[in-house]
Amino acid sequence: MTRWGIGAGFAAGLVLAAVPAMADDLRSALVMAYTTNPTLQSARAQQRAVDEGVPIARSASLPSLSGTATYTEFLHDSSSNALAPDRNLGVGVDAGMPLYAGGAIRNSIRAARTRVEAGQADLRGVESLVFTQTVAAYMDVILGEAIVRLNRSNAGRLEVNLQATRDRFEIGDLTRTDVAQSQSRLALAQGQTRSAEANLIAARERYVQVVGKAPGTLEPPPPLPGLPATADEAVTVALDSNPDLIAARERAKAAGYDVNVASAGRLPKVSVFAGADYGDFLGSNKIPGADQSSTSAVAGVRATIPLFQGGLPAAQRRQAQARESIALEQEIGAEREVIASVRAAYAQWQAAQSLISSSQSAVDAASLSLEGVRAENTVGNRTILDILNAENELLNAQVQLVTARRNAYVAGFNLLSAMGKGESRDLGLDGGVLYDPHVNYRRVEGAVWDWSSDPAPTPKATRTVDSKAQDGSVTGE
Repeated sequence: MTRWGIGAGFAAGLVLAAVPAMADDLRSALVMAYTTNPTLQSARAQQRAVDEGVPIARSASLPSLSGTATYTEFLHDSSSNALAPDRNLGVGVDAGMPLYAGGAIRNSIRAARTRVEAGQADLRGVESLVFTQTVAAYMDVILGEAIVRLNRSNAGRLEVNLQATRDRFEIGDLTRTDVAQSQSRLALAQGQTRSAEANLIAARERYVQVVGKAPGTLEPPPPLPGLPATADEAVTVALDSNPDLIAARERAKAAGYDVNVASAGRLPKVSVFAGADYGDFLGSNKIPGADQSSTSAVAGVRATIPLFQGGLPAAQRRQAQARESIALEQEIGAEREVIASVRAAYAQWQAAQSLISSSQSAVDAASLSLEGVRAENTVGNRTILDILNAENELLNAQVQLVTARRNAYVAGFNLLSAMGKGESRDLGLDGGVLYDPHVNYRRVEGAVWDWSSDPAPTPKATRTVDSKAQDGSVTGE
């Protein structure tokens, strides 16, 4: 089987540019989906939420500082004497910092960072999924338009056949049966045309949903880059690059760190602390010569040694171990799924490629057959029904051919996606500013200011509520 060439022009053409007014080629459709698709935008926001797990875990290792202020009014105390103060104002500042927590903080940070890597792989997977949906929607519109054209052309031929059959019936050359057969086939063709138009409308609406804009006059797609020569080659690439498998591996690592966090519950904890307090009776101290205010300061080291916790740390460790076991099994499950999906996608791509060749042969043979049947009908060797059957065979072969071309392209992109090679970096979307999840992670990783905040969220995806309802019209008939 001949491999599709690596589309250098495709990679060079898929350059991120300003969103065009109309998405009339695959490059524009992919760019628009990349910048405005709500599924991809929500996945990016989800990853930003995952990024915050690192500073949250890291905050436990940093110093803490708090202040308190208390005002007390002594309303009644039977044990106090007449010289007791009436009120008191207390102000205090306390600071603390952990020195040793049994490794809980360190492993929590490691787990959070590992989950960031898993989340970034998940984001790659969503990006690949959106691109796969975009390619499928794009090709479905092209297929729908082609089938509508074929059915309308077939219906036009059958109208001509019907008129010719009626004319020959009028002169006694054909029977009423021949006319009825022609009428029946024309009615069926008209119904198939309406069905094809409905399918085209559905395809265009799906395109609007995925891409965010109605399709224009779509150009033929360029060759797909980097398709493998064998299924084994595809699996080898997928085991290293498939984002779902990478995410599963990282989650298994994070679960291992969680076990260490749970184990730290049985170990001592050491911290340092310091505090300063100021008290003021606000002139209400009635003892002659007594101070109306007082100050104090303390500093020290605190060690907490757990002796018995009712089995809590052991249960937490067993729970974490069970969750690690889940993650490990899920990693193997993801690996199995990737291998199966890659091999299946490769087989579908090969089958679709083979079907293109056989369908083209069928179209050529059906065209020749139709010409022959028409010629033989003129000398009385073929009936009108033979012509109608030959026309129907040609239509079926033509529909099968355009469907095979669509399926081959979509299957090829599905194969790239399963291999982990169907993302913006693989398609050459690098001519402008791409979304880089590392940028936000680096921004928040070391953030320590309690009052920092991001702007209020606003939607970045485009809405389609104002788009017009699609129809089944096609151009170039």
